[in-house]
Amino acid sequence: MAIVEWKKDGTVAVIMMNNGENRQNLEFAKAMQQTIDDIMTDAEIHAVVLTSSDDGCWSLGVDIDWLGIQMQNQAFGNIKDFMYGMNTVFKKLLTLPVPVIAAINGHAFGNGAILSCACDFRFMKADRGYFCFPEVDMGIPFLPGMIAFVRKAIPEYKFNELKLTGKKAGASELGISHVIQKVCPDAALLMEESLAFARAFQKKRGIFGAHKQRMHRRILEIMETQDPEYIDSLNLMVLD
Repeated sequence: MAIVEWKKDGTVAVIMMNNGENRQNLEFAKAMQQTIDDIMTDAEIHAVVLTSSDDGCWSLGVDIDWLGIQMQNQAFGNIKDFMYGMNTVFKKLLTLPVPVIAAINGHAFGNGAILSCACDFRFMKADRGYFCFPEVDMGIPFLPGMIAFVRKAIPEYKFNELKLTGKKAGASELGISHVIQKVCPDAALLMEESLAFARAFQKKRGIFGAHKQRMHRRILEIMETQDPEYIDSLNLMVLD
């Protein structure tokens, strides 16, 4: 089974992350990019739902074990390729000419929570799963571009709280803050509601893409002009 794959459900492309905790590494970044590109070759697709095949985890963020091996082997090029690769994934989602709905069916931590914020809408099940930015406790800062597009998904007061405390938030709390479009009781209803919402979109790609490009222009500029300073110098590692 591929670590990322997709299937067509009418006019909706369902992307399934299949690697258990769905830790993000260079292979994951490449697989996500290829999957998104493959979906866009099908002109009948008018929406995307991004979810996980694991009952407990949507994505637990960066693959720390993989990152540690790269550091030990001084394979800094792989780390940079991974960071740029994930930025490419984020930019593709931010500019995709169809809506992207994150169907969060388990824990979304760190880069996993950030990945969901690159999507246009978030649905989340209430019976299991937390949303968390643990970077403040791990000593890892966000890239400027991450801060910029997370702010489009999370109200400033809530982002300030989540980012600086590292607290875990459940679906109901996130629903109150409108981080989550809809809180669903369980996994079955999560997919049912996410797909129903996705199927309602029949927008023309040209106008939808133009709206997203213009809405996120400043975010994309930050990712292009500010992020390389930190990625190229690897100024994104653990800080005291």
